[in-house]
Amino acid sequence: METIISLTNPLVKRARSLHQRKVRAETGLFLVEGIHHVGEVVEAGWEIETVLYAPELLTSSFARSLLAKLTIPPQPVSVPVMESLADKENPQGIVAVAQQKQIQLQELKPCKSVVALVSPQDPGNVGTILRTMDAVGTDALFMLDGGVELYHPTLVRASMGTLFWKPVIQTSFAEFVAWASKGKYQLIGTSAKADVDYQTLVPQIPWVLVLGSEQKGLSSAQTAACDVTVSLAMQGRVSSLNLAVAAGVLLYRYALAE
Repeated sequence: METIISLTNPLVKRARSLHQRKVRAETGLFLVEGIHHVGEVVEAGWEIETVLYAPELLTSSFARSLLAKLTIPPQPVSVPVMESLADKENPQGIVAVAQQKQIQLQELKPCKSVVALVSPQDPGNVGTILRTMDAVGTDALFMLDGGVELYHPTLVRASMGTLFWKPVIQTSFAEFVAWASKGKYQLIGTSAKADVDYQTLVPQIPWVLVLGSEQKGLSSAQTAACDVTVSLAMQGRVSSLNLAVAAGVLLYRYALAE
């Protein structure tokens, strides 16, 4: 296959346009960048529309084996073209255009442990939480009442491929509470004003860890919907932790204690 060297090639322009949220929303596509991430989306069986790679950059045996696994012919491009597609400097030499997935609430299988984020604003936090969920074996993620876009490039990158393996359901807080009530899930809310220290709580399986947004936390109504709320002790001047750090502390405490 002939190598694309033009930055204005239609295939290249289409892939580059996916850096824009509007285009991702209109097309239902998103970009996956880097050897590890492309390998994960391929292994997870997601629908891939196009794979572009720069032969000069993609020289490892793992990278070559990845190209051999593809069910579609990869398109070689020049290094300048790859650099124009990459979201960061020193690209690894491969990007994939993949089809987004929208998992419906009724598709979710019964879970032992779940994380629910209410209106998260930082894509890096959400990706990092997905990565931590994978590490401790948490089953699914809810993104409630909007917030960050699920297929934001930073979120995809921060998840280190776990986005392609963990079901993520986007729905309203009210629909989530109805689902949790029906399945008899214990809702564990997080609040600086909680009466229960996180270390003393023994979760009742199945459970959901519910975290509010970075700026506002959980509202009073959302807190009231939880069965119990827990807090992390703060000994310094700060009054809260980064959302992904707090989630990591709590998930390691609860998921690995089962």
